[in-house]
Amino acid sequence: MQTLTLYELNALVRETIETEMSHEYWVEAELSEARESRGHCYMELIQKEELSNTPIARASAKCWRSAWAIIQPHFERVTGQRLHAGMKVRMKVYAQFHEAFGFSWIVTDIDPNYTLGDMARRRQEVIAQLKREGVFDLQRELSLPLFCLRIAVISSQTAAGYGDFCQQLSESPFAFRTTLFPAVMQGEQIEESIISVLNAIYEQADDFDCVVIIRGGGATSDMSGFDTLPLAENVAQFPLPIITGIGHDRDECVLDMVSHLRVKTPTAAAAFLIDHLQRVLDRIDAAEQAITHEAQTKLTTLHTRLSSLAEHIPTLFSLVKTRHEARLDQIAQRLSNATVRQSDQAQNHITLLHARLRPLIPHLLDIHRHRLELLGQRVASLDPQLLLKRGYSITTLNGKAVRNASELKTGDEIETRLSEGTIKSIVK
Repeated sequence: MQTLTLYELNALVRETIETEMSHEYWVEAELSEARESRGHCYMELIQKEELSNTPIARASAKCWRSAWAIIQPHFERVTGQRLHAGMKVRMKVYAQFHEAFGFSWIVTDIDPNYTLGDMARRRQEVIAQLKREGVFDLQRELSLPLFCLRIAVISSQTAAGYGDFCQQLSESPFAFRTTLFPAVMQGEQIEESIISVLNAIYEQADDFDCVVIIRGGGATSDMSGFDTLPLAENVAQFPLPIITGIGHDRDECVLDMVSHLRVKTPTAAAAFLIDHLQRVLDRIDAAEQAITHEAQTKLTTLHTRLSSLAEHIPTLFSLVKTRHEARLDQIAQRLSNATVRQSDQAQNHITLLHARLRPLIPHLLDIHRHRLELLGQRVASLDPQLLLKRGYSITTLNGKAVRNASELKTGDEIETRLSEGTIKSIVK
């Protein structure tokens, strides 16, 4: 048997592939890695079993600079996202084997509509899960405070949209107070960063009237981080109204859908808050004018009546004095009879009202009992046990929740409550 050098063997493989696999193929796969270098794009493809999620196929793929310069902008314009790990793609490839670098698939085209359909399917799965959990509409049940002035802002500190938002509020006639909670608003860290910031705001929720999440000034790509289930669950169940102004023109992301209010841009969010306070001020001004007008009208009417009465008092007094005493007695008797009749009529009216109101009492009790049941259902949806089932835990010291490690000292006995059972520990 002839012995070949490694180069000769690899050259034979290359010739075989070029001869037997000279065509291009459309392939569906999931990206486990995607990175750019010197204008080229390098990808790792993977296929998993549907039930076990175990990888059953892997391959490397490359898109050279000449093709990538055309494919990338078209893909991002259609999907609104960059290629990233976990994304499902349909791409046209041909086989290439190099004696020194081995085998890889060379990408000549990527179908953005396939990825767009997969993104839509995943988004619908997240929405369906939120509705099954009963949290999808919780934010819209909250009411924005009338005097909504204390704003917690989640944004990148360097984002142009954040500066525009603050400037527009500062130029308004109202004394807004904004507090920035910096977060990553692009890339794969969106979910983790915003959830961490929401937890920080929750610790001081009494200091704010609402939360605004803005992202103006960024690229339209990397929006998948706003479509994740954990982030949507945190926003949907947050106790303060959340306004989103992520600043993109494509369809709503899941974060927009579960928020209290969605606007397109950071400046639109600022305009909404200003308009909200202006409407409150207009209502106050209208009420003030109505009260003033009503008071003036009543004072004028009362003054007119008093003046008229004052003019007639001497005449009435003279007339009464000239009447016969018998006439006075007759008038007194009539007044007495009228008083008795009025008293009897009032008593009859009270008896009739009592008879009508008595059957209504059980109906009113049923109405209030139903409202209590609805409130009970909402309280149940906010049960901390739901958070425990999603993997969170509650640590207490002497029956009080521990929020800061500095509250503990050596030797303290703490109790950690999990979804299933509790753990007691000693601080060392």
